[in-house]
Amino acid sequence: MTVAAVVLAAGGASRWDGPGHKLLADLGGRPLAAWAIDAAAAAGLDELVVVTGSADLVRLVPPGATVAHNPDWADGQAGSLQVAVSRCREAGHRAFVVGLADMPGVPATAWRAVADAPGQLATATFNGRRRPPVKVGADLWDELPTTGDQGARGLLAAGARPVAEVACDGRGDDIDTLGDLRTWN
Repeated sequence: MTVAAVVLAAGGASRWDGPGHKLLADLGGRPLAAWAIDAAAAAGLDELVVVTGSADLVRLVPPGATVAHNPDWADGQAGSLQVAVSRCREAGHRAFVVGLADMPGVPATAWRAVADAPGQLATATFNGRRRPPVKVGADLWDELPTTGDQGARGLLAAGARPVAEVACDGRGDDIDTLGDLRTWN
C-alpha cells in the first residue's frame, strides 16, 4: 500500500498579527512552513504533496515533491483536503497522512509512526492530545468534508470508526499568532 505525506499550506493565516505571511515568518533562521515540509519529506513516505494557496511556498518544497495548488484556498481547509484527495487518487495511493504547515514541532518520526499505524484512520497524540498528522485511508476519502474550514477532525470525532492513537514525541501545537511564534524562539 502506498501512502502519501500531505502538508496543508494553503490558508490565508487570518489570525496572524505579524508582518508578512505566517508560513514565511522566521523560526530559528528558517521559514515556519519549512519545518513541517522538511519533517514530512524526511518521513520517507511514497510521495510528498504540499497543498499551497495564499503564499508562494514553492522554494520550500524539496525536489521530487508534488506541489498541488488550491485556487479556492480562501474557502477553507476542506477544499485543500479535496485537492490532496484528487492528487492521491491520481497517483494511486491507498492512504495519506495529513499535517499542517504551521506545526513546526512535529518530527519525521511522528509522520512515519502515524503512516505505519494499523487501520484506515490514525492520529498522532502529543501529551495525550489528538493532533495532526492524521492518516486517512482511501476507503474514507469520500467521508472527508468538501466545504468549509474543517479537516479530518469530523472523522476522528464521529466515533463510528476505530481510530489508532499513536503517542509521538515532539510538540503538537500550531502557530497562529506572533505571540505563538515567540514561544518557539
